[in-house]
This record gives sequence, structure tokens and C-alpha cells, in this order.
Amino acid sequence: MAEDLQDFTIIKEGEADILMNVKNQVFFNKAQVNNRDLSIAVLRTFISKRKEEHEAMLSKRIKSAEKASEKDTSGPSVEEASTGSALDNEKSNGECEVHEEISQDEPCSISEESVKNTEGNHHGELKPPKVLEALSASGLRALRYAREVEGIGKVVALDNDKASVEACQKNIKFNGSVAISKVESHLADARVYMLTHPKEFDVVDLDPYGSPSVFLDSAVQSVVDGGMLMCTATDMAVLCGGNGEVCYSKYGSYPLRGKYCHEMALRILLASIESHANRYKRYIVPVLSVQMNFYVRVFVRVYTSASAMKNTPLKLSYVYQCIGCDSYHLQPIGRTMSKGSSVRYLPGFGPVVPQECSDCGKKYNMGGPIWSAPIHDQEWVTSVLECVKSMKDRYPAYDRISAVLTTISEELPDVPLFLSLHNLCATLKCTSPSAVIFRSAVINAGYRISGTHVNPLGLKSDAPMDVIWDIMRCWVKNHPVKAQAPDQPGSIILAKEPVLQANFARAVASLSKAQAKKVARFLPNPERHWGPKLRAGRQITTKHISLLGPEAVNGHLNHENGEEPKAKRPKTGDTTDPTSSS
Repeated sequence: MAEDLQDFTIIKEGEADILMNVKNQVFFNKAQVNNRDLSIAVLRTFISKRKEEHEAMLSKRIKSAEKASEKDTSGPSVEEASTGSALDNEKSNGECEVHEEISQDEPCSISEESVKNTEGNHHGELKPPKVLEALSASGLRALRYAREVEGIGKVVALDNDKASVEACQKNIKFNGSVAISKVESHLADARVYMLTHPKEFDVVDLDPYGSPSVFLDSAVQSVVDGGMLMCTATDMAVLCGGNGEVCYSKYGSYPLRGKYCHEMALRILLASIESHANRYKRYIVPVLSVQMNFYVRVFVRVYTSASAMKNTPLKLSYVYQCIGCDSYHLQPIGRTMSKGSSVRYLPGFGPVVPQECSDCGKKYNMGGPIWSAPIHDQEWVTSVLECVKSMKDRYPAYDRISAVLTTISEELPDVPLFLSLHNLCATLKCTSPSAVIFRSAVINAGYRISGTHVNPLGLKSDAPMDVIWDIMRCWVKNHPVKAQAPDQPGSIILAKEPVLQANFARAVASLSKAQAKKVARFLPNPERHWGPKLRAGRQITTKHISLLGPEAVNGHLNHENGEEPKAKRPKTGDTTDPTSSS
């Protein structure tokens, strides 16, 4: 640490401290503290559940062994032979770390390789989880994992930029013995490293600057069976429909520009990960999917099963969005037909919509395919939220992540996408009912409704669109609107008489538990210019004031006064590999 520290500033986040060069040589974004805190909370929950699953597996083995011994005490040689062959199969599977499932519905997340069985001893030792941070930059995330997550094993931090690796190694030494013993940094292309280390890591964390699409294929191969893949995508303009053709080329789905576009971005990313996993007879189970600030972040578990993989078409759907009103409909890709104990997988029935919208008569845009199965595991969400609340002092962004998790815990898990009440009213050119009144009408009609963490004005409901429009027609009858042109979508919708007579009486469940307790769910940014930052290596100039703020830009320019401008640092490695972020 003999270098001159005048060019560095010390940044503290959680229990980690890093030295950051003021010349923007290595990427760091303060706003990603939400991302890092949430990842730590999920990682703590994963370690806890991994241990529970391991103990359940051992208990099941002991019980099955006891039953077998009671069943056949007269033929020990036959029993030993069958047990030996079963253990041989487990060993052969363990050598390549392909994990067996306890059942199709409850996949076993613990590797046979990770269970050290000794002769006559049924208690196996569970190895600490091994974590890979594929794009580490300054190494802040890896250091926080090592210092803050109890029970964690080795943390491998990669980057294909020499300056970033040097900064990471410097920060590892700066954080003392715990970091030195657990974190190791390597200069490597993350894609090549993951391909050459198949099924080796219990947790793989992808947090690139931009799209993660080029890393997904190797990432799903690097995770052990039952392991966790954490993935961030910051290319929201692409995922939300700004460049639909680019999104299709990167993720294999076409986005639609609706109010639900940020949730659709989450579902496109999940569908893409599932597609990559399926190529290797693997599939994913999402436990938490979050849209925050300027990015989406998903946490999925990866399993191996050729039979369970056949259910993928049942989890994917195309989306039909009316161009005149807010009606949208989902077209499942596949379906199943059961006959006795056999199950046949068939193409989905279609089309689910006519050529023209039945509500306003306009055409449909078609997008997708998207992940239409649940994007959260509510049991996991509850566990993560409890973990966060029990250790609130250890999360710098506690207020924000607890608010997001609280909102997610109240979402309807089986309803893809959502409606915007303000958009419905804009189509009809009417005044908006309060969210409580609209929720009450939906509940009184016999349907479920909830909010969404993506949009404070978004509403998820299993009510069909004709019921939604009937409620709005009844509302307009009590709150008349000015006449519109007859060919406008609002005029066409209001010209029809409502089939359902809406009841706007206040329903008990019209407010969620968090709303009733007045728990903050959508918080403002803690400071100005809280968002994406400049890519590492680029020279900071006055044109970046809107991105970084005048104080940061002026401070950097003042620091460089008297120095000759240096040439832009050349990129190393493959130019298609996005610059990493911490």
C-alpha cells in the first residue's frame, strides 16, 4: 500500500471499505447499494434454506435405510448389493455434480458431492457455498459477501480489465485477513471461466454494465444443481420496447411499450435464462424478481431434470396488447392433457383474441414470449424480509429494500403484468376513482386485486378485461364525461351497456396490510443524480453534469487541473464483453 493515496478516496459500504481512484478508471455506482444489500439478504436466506434442505435429505435417507433394514433382515447380502449400487450411482453423479431430485415438485438443492458420508455415519458435512462474482470491477460486492454473510465459503471475483483486477486485489488487502482468506481475484473472461468450471459454484452473480445476454449460456452451466443465479440487466431502454428488434436479438423476445413494460422486462429476462438452461436439460425456479431504479434484478435457482424441463412451454406466453385501449391478453405456448397416469404435452390453443379488440375495435400488437409463471416464491420473500428486519442495522439501504420486499410480499403471485388505473381513465377521458374505490369494485365483483412493486399506480387483478371495463362504465355513469368523437376507443367502450353492475361500496380488503398500517412502500431517491453512472475509462467532462451532478464533475475537473490530458485507456479482451460493474 505504498502508492500515493492522494489519487484515491475511501468508500465505505456495509462492512467493506474500498479505495476508489478519482479518475474513473474502475466502475463504481453508489446507487447499486440497493442491489448489493438485497443480494446479501437473499444470499443469507439461500444459505439457511440450503442447510435445511440438506438436513431434510439426510433425514429422508436415514428413514429409508431404516425401513429397508426392517423390511428385509433375512437377506443382508441382497440389501448390501442394492445399497452399494445406489451409492455407486450417487458417486458417479456426484463426480460431475449432477444432482438428483427428491421429487419433481420439490427438487433437491444439495449436491451429492457436497455430502461427505463415512461408513456407518449418516451425518454428512455440508460444504460452505462457493460464490462467483463474474464481473467484479472494484470488488466491493465480493468483499461485502465475504465480510457480511455468515457461513460463506470462497468468493471468486473476475474481471477482464487489468485495472479493475489490480483495484480489486488492492481492496482485498485493504480489507484485512477475512477478505484475504475468502476472496480471490482473477483476470479472465467471465464466459470462458464459467465454461471451464461447470457446475462448480453454488452462487453465480452477474451484474454487468448493460445486458447480461452474452453471459447467460455459460452462467447456467457453472451453477451447481439447486444453486442460485443472480442476474442484473441495466439495458432497460431495450427491454422496455425502445428498440424491440435489439431486444429480440439479445433475449429472444419482443417487448411491448405498455405501462407494464418494466415487469415485462423482468419476465423477458426470466424467459431468456430459462431458454439457455433448457439447452442443458436444466430449468429455473424464480425466488425473487425485482425492478428498482434503472435496472431489473432476478434471483433464480437452477435445477437439472429432463422431465421437469418439459413443463417450460406451460410457463411461457405471448402477449396481445390492444393499440387503442389498455386491454391485454396472454397466449400460453403449451398445454398438457392427462389420461390416467400419462401426461401429453401439446401446443397451446389459440388464438385467444380476434383480429380486432372486442372492447374498442382496434388492432393488437403481439409481443413475447415472456415468463408467465410466478416470478416470486412468496415463502422466500417472507424469509428474506424477516432476515432484513432482524438485521436492519447491517443494511445501508434498509428502508428501500424493506419497502420493496413488503410490496412484493403483497403482490398476486399468479397474475402476470398489471393495469394502470390512470391509463384506463385516460382512454375514457374521465376522472379517476381512488384506488380504494376501484379495488373495492373488483373485490365486490368476486375477483382478487393487489398492487405491484414496479409501479405505485399499477394494479394486478385476475378479473378479465370485460369486467374491468364494465366497472369503468358504471363509474362513468355516475361521473359523466364530455362527448368524444365516435371513432375514439373511449367512445366505443362507453357505447356498450355494462353487463356487470359494479358495487363501489368500501371492501374490507381494499387496502393491503402495509397500506392499512401506513408502511412506506415507494420511497424517493435519497439524493439527486441517483441513477446510472458513466462507464469506467471514459473521461469525465461538463457534458456529464446531468448524469453525475455538477459537484462531482467540477470536483473531478479541478483535480485534473495542471495535468496533461491522457489518452483514453484502451479496452482489453473481447470488445463484445460489456464493462463490468460492482
